[in-house]
Amino acid sequence: MNSMITIIAILALVGLFFGLVLAYANKKLAVEMNPLIHVVEDILPKGQCGACGYAGCQAYAEAVVLDKDVSPSLCIPGKKAVAEQVAKLTGKAAAEIEPRYALVKCWQPAVGNSKYDYAGIEDCLAASLLQAGPKECEYGCIGLGSCVRQCVFDALHINEKGLPEVDKEKCTGCGKCATACPKNVITMISPEAHVAVLCNSLDKGAVVRKICKVGCIGCGICVKQCPYEAIKMQNNLAVVDSSICIEKCDNPVCIEKCPPKVLKTYQRTELFDESTSNYIV
Repeated sequence: MNSMITIIAILALVGLFFGLVLAYANKKLAVEMNPLIHVVEDILPKGQCGACGYAGCQAYAEAVVLDKDVSPSLCIPGKKAVAEQVAKLTGKAAAEIEPRYALVKCWQPAVGNSKYDYAGIEDCLAASLLQAGPKECEYGCIGLGSCVRQCVFDALHINEKGLPEVDKEKCTGCGKCATACPKNVITMISPEAHVAVLCNSLDKGAVVRKICKVGCIGCGICVKQCPYEAIKMQNNLAVVDSSICIEKCDNPVCIEKCPPKVLKTYQRTELFDESTSNYIV
């Protein structure tokens, strides 16, 4: 009994000793943090999205406060309002932040049109490792929601077609969803863009027609219809230069001339009617 009490007493003394050592070390070796860092961090959206190029909001707050060369305008989700506040606190000049939003470049339903039934991990990257994914179109959205789970602003959800749908009111343009997509189906686009291409396929037209009702067939009609050379064909896919389109075009005739109707105006909401193979506005 006495030996047990002795052991407990020794352990208690050892614990007390090391506790005092740690307390002393914590006080002696403590590094004082600039209080302005916490003020700046509180202003940031706290999305931890990494769009600024730093590992979270605290890391960016430290960098923008301590490094005179770090811009106060790197927080994309915070947009102009946050940039101006950070600039005022740090004594820097805020640069213009161009708004951007996520665009899903696929309108082929994720359900159906499949090569096989996938029953693995609910993750798009995991599914894409097996024969480039379950969908017949190897460039289309897999539909398992990896992008949705990455969105910290609740701006994405899977719709009735099995495709991610963007809530433009909530989307901050941070780009985490685009990074999470193994097929590069999601891209960031200016809200001022007149025309967007809702297809990601690089297959030739004959292949696209067989597996997708709403895919770019690479016909080049949109290229010929654009008087400003804002559209080019790259690897069988129409690519729009939004900067030219925004600056020069106020009547995007390419949208109406596109046979499969994969060109759309980004600002309006369109639904695809499978019975007629057309968009309904």
